[in-house]
Amino acid sequence: MNGAGSDFATRLAQETRRLGTPLCVGIDPHLDKIPALFRIGDMDYRKPQTAEAVAAFCHAFIERLVGRVGIIKPQIAFFEQLGWRGLRVLEEVARSARRSGLLVVLDAKRGDIGSTSEAYANSYLTPGSFLESDALTVQPYMGMDALEPFIARAEEYGRGLFVLVRTSNQGARDFQDQHINGEPLYLRVARVLAKVSERLNLSGEWSNLGIVVGATYPEQALKLREVLPRSLFLVPGYGAQGASAVDSLRGFVPGPDGILEGGIVNTSRMVLFPQTGYDTTTKGWEKAIDDNLGSVISNLSEALGKS
Repeated sequence: MNGAGSDFATRLAQETRRLGTPLCVGIDPHLDKIPALFRIGDMDYRKPQTAEAVAAFCHAFIERLVGRVGIIKPQIAFFEQLGWRGLRVLEEVARSARRSGLLVVLDAKRGDIGSTSEAYANSYLTPGSFLESDALTVQPYMGMDALEPFIARAEEYGRGLFVLVRTSNQGARDFQDQHINGEPLYLRVARVLAKVSERLNLSGEWSNLGIVVGATYPEQALKLREVLPRSLFLVPGYGAQGASAVDSLRGFVPGPDGILEGGIVNTSRMVLFPQTGYDTTTKGWEKAIDDNLGSVISNLSEALGKS
């Protein structure tokens, strides 16, 4: 790890306390929603100029976030569909964001066995890699041997992991709620991760082993907090999927100053794509983004008890 206090969990806790918000902004550049201000041609994902449009949009958007939020979460699929040009855009966006002081959690949901996981871990969690990120989403359903390369990199370099445990989508019930020996699978996964959470707690405060816990299941977030008291929660489902700010914070706990903390609340479309009045001029678009961002931060602050 690059020195005491430089691990992901410590930096994230410091940034959320400094900025006063646990907001994580998802970078999900839906091609059909990118405003006219940035569009080039018909935005067909197979055309080279589409990657140029996505790059301009993402860079301009991230400029609006600097100094207001501490972390972003690019979803790799929206860049992969653009081919090598899209991956180059993602590399540039992640590098630019990190230079600007933003933490980057790459939403790639990786998890495979043996050398495949080693290669993924090299790609995203190793210093100097072309898609170097501060944290990565991973899935546990091929077993702990599939997670070990990611865990090892997180331990060595102080990077973060967010393991899919209780996701926000409706279909999560198909498997995650199924009972094994009287206990739902999502809780069983959390119990297996408890030792890893301790292993990756490099600061003694918050662990670099986090989990994904959907805001759409707030009561289950409370159960997961009991099992993983020092794991950061990455909470999707706020806004577009119907969860409230209060629901999103159910798994949080009082921090040193009495304010709730213990994770990040992700939203993408609520900030990224204003509904009206934003697609004709740069100033109009910037104001719409700033207004959306301010509204989301205010809602979360009120839920934190800081209105």
